[in-house]
Amino acid sequence: MRWFTKLKAAINGAITGWKGQGFDFTSWIGRTFWGIDNSTLATNETIFSVITRLSNSLASLPLKLYRNYDIASNQAADILINGPNANMTSFEFIRNLETIRNEKGNSYALIERDIRGQVARLTPLNPDYVEPVFDTDTGDLWYQVIGNKGTYYFHNMDILHFKHIIGSGGIKGISPLKVLTNTNDFDKAVRDFSLKEMQSAPNSFILKYAANVDMEKRQRVIDDFKRFYQDNGGILFQEPGVEIDPIERKFIAADIFTSERITRSRVANVFNVPAHMLNDSEGQSYSSMEQLMREFVQLTLMPIVRQYEQEFNRKLLSPAERQDGFYFKFNVNALLRGDTATQSDYYMKGIRTGWLKPNEVRQLEDLPPEPGGEKLYLSGDLYPIDMDPSLRKGVKAGGNATTN
Repeated sequence: MRWFTKLKAAINGAITGWKGQGFDFTSWIGRTFWGIDNSTLATNETIFSVITRLSNSLASLPLKLYRNYDIASNQAADILINGPNANMTSFEFIRNLETIRNEKGNSYALIERDIRGQVARLTPLNPDYVEPVFDTDTGDLWYQVIGNKGTYYFHNMDILHFKHIIGSGGIKGISPLKVLTNTNDFDKAVRDFSLKEMQSAPNSFILKYAANVDMEKRQRVIDDFKRFYQDNGGILFQEPGVEIDPIERKFIAADIFTSERITRSRVANVFNVPAHMLNDSEGQSYSSMEQLMREFVQLTLMPIVRQYEQEFNRKLLSPAERQDGFYFKFNVNALLRGDTATQSDYYMKGIRTGWLKPNEVRQLEDLPPEPGGEKLYLSGDLYPIDMDPSLRKGVKAGGNATTN
């Protein structure tokens, strides 16, 4: 029975992770946490595609804690970057938050702290059970969370809240799927109509006989035709004096592709994503993949990235840490790298003109630093930037260049 004891202890430990002082979310164990089983996200491939692209792109960006441009570390960074909770990696945590933000308009995560006030766990919350409220006395923002055994209230500094744009006087983000309600209904109606047309369109034929036939003989001919067609796997035998012409049936409406393109365009507009990200390249031209990705990063990802960074900085770092130069930052340059030739030219110009250090290039390429690579250099040929110009090759004591 040792295995049963271990299993019981493991289950109790898992439940403990959902329950603690001031919170109890055990009622959410085993439930559909993100509400996508029967939602638009699970039934519309265009919306699924755009949300997948956004959430995967954000979760794939390198995230680090910096202190005055140098990589740093503390307990909050370790929790966020390596293991937000016992059930999720950092990738899963950020991707799920971004997925639910794009589906519901808002995503939340509870910040659990230890006795020293340090971040100990980040637990995603079901947005259907969270409601922002204001304290009428202090004006502070609180979050009402409906749990299994009652209602709980958390101060806004203990809840990570990521949202789409809000309406006038509101605090909750507007759900993109609500904005797309009419578009989704129209797209679904077109698809349902086309499917019904396809399912209700059996093979039809026109039979031409050389002589007139009465009603009784006509019915026998039809019955015999049906039987012969079924028994012979669709093969027909055309007798002398009989003509058989199939009736052409169009299963899909002529403008179905135009309808799908309009849907993709509307979805792209609502999610602020370039249409080419949804495989709609009509009327668009890009000279390089770098240009395409730059548009996506600048117009779509940067506002999202800034929201996450500022929320992490404000609520996961103390005022003293922020004043000391600590901040979280996503590295969006990972999406902006060009091809090998372009990237090599970029590195070479950066090093030879003295604004990029060799070791910084090696760090970008995941290579270890080398001695001497922490200095800035100038071409001619690559002297340390702090070197006395009079010591450079070909320069006399008076500072004039020598000639060979």
